[in-house]
Parts: sequence; C-alpha cells; structure tokens
Amino acid sequence: MAETNTPRRPRSHFSGRRTNLALLTLLLGAFATGLTGQAIGTQASGNLIVALHGAVGLSVLLLAPWKTRVAQRCLARRNAKRTLSLVLAGLATIVLVTGIIHSTGTVSHIGPFTVLWVHVATALLLIPLIAWHYLARKTSPRSTDLTRRNLLRLGGLTSLAGVLWLGVDRSIALTQLPGSTRRFSGSHERSSFDPAGIPVTSWLDDRTPNLDAGSWRLTIEQGSDSRQMTLAELTSMATEDVEADLDCTSGWYTRQIWTGVRLDKVIDPNSIDEGARSIGVWSATGYARRFPTSDLERLWLVTGVGGEPLSAGHGFPARLIAPDRRGFWWVKWVVRIETSPIPWWIQLPYPAT
Repeated sequence: MAETNTPRRPRSHFSGRRTNLALLTLLLGAFATGLTGQAIGTQASGNLIVALHGAVGLSVLLLAPWKTRVAQRCLARRNAKRTLSLVLAGLATIVLVTGIIHSTGTVSHIGPFTVLWVHVATALLLIPLIAWHYLARKTSPRSTDLTRRNLLRLGGLTSLAGVLWLGVDRSIALTQLPGSTRRFSGSHERSSFDPAGIPVTSWLDDRTPNLDAGSWRLTIEQGSDSRQMTLAELTSMATEDVEADLDCTSGWYTRQIWTGVRLDKVIDPNSIDEGARSIGVWSATGYARRFPTSDLERLWLVTGVGGEPLSAGHGFPARLIAPDRRGFWWVKWVVRIETSPIPWWIQLPYPAT
C-alpha cells in the first residue's frame, strides 16, 4: 500500500509567524509603557515604568536577528509590501537608536527637535505601519502559541533584555555620561534656578498670546457664582515661594523657585459645592486640564519665577504649577478656573491640541 504524505508548511513559516507575534507583543508593550511613562510625574511609579519601557525596547533589538531572516523572503520580492516593510524597519531603527541616544544624553537635539521628541514622533508614525503589517501578514495568534516552551522563550528574552537594560543604565552612570543625571522620567536637567534658560515650549498648536497685564482678568466660577480678579489683586495676596520641577514630555526638566498663591487660597475648599468633582483650569489659548478637587492644596497659581515676573513664553501673567505632574498639566496663560460636576478623569489622557 502506497504511503500518503500530507503536505506540510515549511518549519520556517511557523518560526516567522511566531517571531512576528513576539514583535507585535513587544511593540504594543513598548507603546503602553512609553505613553504611561510620559504621563507619570511621581518617582515611585515612574522608575518602574521607564525601566520596563527600556527593557521592552531592548527586547525588540534582541529579536532583530530572527526578524532579519524572516524579512529576507519579503525583500526578495519587489512590490508595495517590500517598500512599506523597508519603511517600517527604518522607522523602528530610528525609534531604537533615538531611545538609546536620549538615555545617554550625548546628543540633546536633532535639528530643532529634542531627541526624545523625534523618538516619540517616529514611534507614533509606526502605529499605522504596524497595523498594516499585522493585517497584511495575517499574523493571528493560535492556541498552540501558548505552549510552555514558547512562553519560557519569551520570558527568557525579556529577562535578558532587562539585564541588558540594567547594564546599559549602570554603564551610563559609571562613565558619567550626561544621561547619568537624568530624572526618573528620563528627562535631562536644563537651566535649573536659571529662569532665563528655561526652554519655551507649548503643547502642540498652542502659540504664545499677547496678554496685557492691565486688562487681564482671572474668572473664577463656582456653581452659579462668578467673580473676577485683576493681576494686582492676585499679586497682593499672601504669595509664597515653592520649589518644584517642571518636567517636560519633550525630554528635559528644570527646577525653579516659583512665586504665587496656592489654589486653595483662590478657591476656598469649604465653599465648593458638594456636587463639584473637579477643578477646571483654562488658558487664554483654549487649552485646559481638569484636576480632582482634592488637589487644591497641591496646585499653585504663580506669577513669578526666580524672583522675577513670568515672561510671556512661560505663562505671563499667571500660570498653574502642578508638582508631581508632567509639564502638560502646568497650564500657562490662565484666564479661568471653575469647579465642575464632571469627574477629573473624563478627559483625554493627553490634550488633543
């Protein structure tokens, strides 16, 4: 009786599919830890998230030899998939290289942009290409992928990447590269206690408005009550100095002494309606963030820094400072503060504009 051979797919097919799945998992992990790390302003949580982000990124690098062998089949064919795959590989390389460069601190800018800005922007460009790659390759997970051997392999890879990350981080410290003094968030120090050297940045499409000190008014709304304060009235209140770190998501931080009024002096916590669940702070540009009412004692409305009035680029006439929160919470050019029944967490994690 003749033996019947059942056609089988080449073994390399399974290896390639699992490599793609592993890469997809790691890239999703990199995006999640990266975005979370950009949002966290406290050291306790930030240390762990940034370490995970670095380890996951190096895991992608360790998988590169396997992915290179998988990609050789695609590169042999000249078509649209080949071009898009090359673009994806190029962008992924830029993300990895800029991440490492930013950690060392040896290069701070690429043209007019910070290295971290390039790292984040390139990572965002990768998202549609990764989605295309997943759909084009139909890299769907299967129950057989969750074998003990495969899970041990992935665990071993990430553990090795974690050790490698610790080694890189320690090497940066031992060689005293500029990155050895970076903050837990990964940001590098810029012009601490030197207000004139603070970089002037804004979130996305915000532009510095031209506000006149004499005509500026701060509107404070609490339920049905509304009142206004002039700059003279605000500065005549019992101001205090507070030392706080402005940690910008573009990769730098600065420690300054800010002068202003704690927000619970502007809005009395005892006068807040029971239905109020958040404090909204609005800029003259329309930019806004909401904070929990419990943060009133941890927020400051400041009019000066380093003993001098705020400059236009840094929020004149008044800006909010929010210690232990990243820079995009520090609303500049504040013109309105209101209590609201809307919970503080009903807002985009990052402002849209």
